[in-house]
Amino acid sequence: MNQPASPPALPKIVISAGDPAGIGPDIIALALQNPIEAVIAVAADPAVMVDRAHSIGLRVEVKEVDPELHQDPHQVGLISVLPCPCPESVLPGLLNPANAQQVIQAIDLATDLCLREKYQALVTAPVNKAAINDGGIPFSGHTEWIAERCGSFDPVMMLASSSLRVCLATTHLPLADVPGAITADRLRSVIKVMHTDLSMLYQLESPRIGVCGLNPHAGEGGYLGMEEQRVITPLMQELNDEGMNLIGPLPADTAFTSQQLSDLDAVLAMYHDQGLPVVKHQGFGQVVNVTLGLPVIRTSVDHGTALSLAGTGNASAESMLTSIRLAVEFSRNKSKR
Repeated sequence: MNQPASPPALPKIVISAGDPAGIGPDIIALALQNPIEAVIAVAADPAVMVDRAHSIGLRVEVKEVDPELHQDPHQVGLISVLPCPCPESVLPGLLNPANAQQVIQAIDLATDLCLREKYQALVTAPVNKAAINDGGIPFSGHTEWIAERCGSFDPVMMLASSSLRVCLATTHLPLADVPGAITADRLRSVIKVMHTDLSMLYQLESPRIGVCGLNPHAGEGGYLGMEEQRVITPLMQELNDEGMNLIGPLPADTAFTSQQLSDLDAVLAMYHDQGLPVVKHQGFGQVVNVTLGLPVIRTSVDHGTALSLAGTGNASAESMLTSIRLAVEFSRNKSKR
């Protein structure tokens, strides 16, 4: 007699709580008031999670869990915590560089648990770079730190809303340095990561990627710049010959029209402010920062620590909730591969 198939295992998600003085604890507690079909743990100071939940009017229980044994499905009203105690007291809205090591400890713990496959995806709450550096830890950002922790991978930054996905060929560079950074090697690496991870995470058979030009009007045939003719177009032809589905180079001023986007699964912008203002204008607070090209799934909110909102109950948890749900979706899709 055939036995009924076992239900698929729930995805396991770990969240790093970010700077304890910011809105990370607030928005995590708020987001976890929603039903989510996953096993969820938060790398945080348990006392901070309790205090912050209570300060914003939430009645929740905080339970410390062992990551080796944690299998309980998420339950509204209960927050499972992987304890990372703060060495000094925490006041909402008041940064304390003495707690910088705790912020890093939570990120490292969550990353390592994903690398060991104890959890399938990492969600990060916002940190304050200045506070971490003032605490004596050289830190340029979550993406770079996690990539180094994973073994010096070359990650790709993507911001995703429900209807638009934008990746960046270069990230936090002065505008004057961008042209020199647009090389065939860099674009080849970024586009291959996009193709692989869009296929896996979104279950796209052959992702259609729109590639922006660097210059106005995509160089206007060389009259407004030569990067398109010298670098971008030849590289796109090479990758299309390998079986990819690249469209462009597209003039950036029309790449994000509804008509153009209807034919694309994602857009590659050449620099930070070419692509991100569009996606953030479309849905700020509902956009998720996704890091592609890592051996672990990582999603994050699209905003900062918002110190003035910490502990007030006025912070929106939309981006955090969307980040968690997208991490769950990605985990399920990755398991199908």
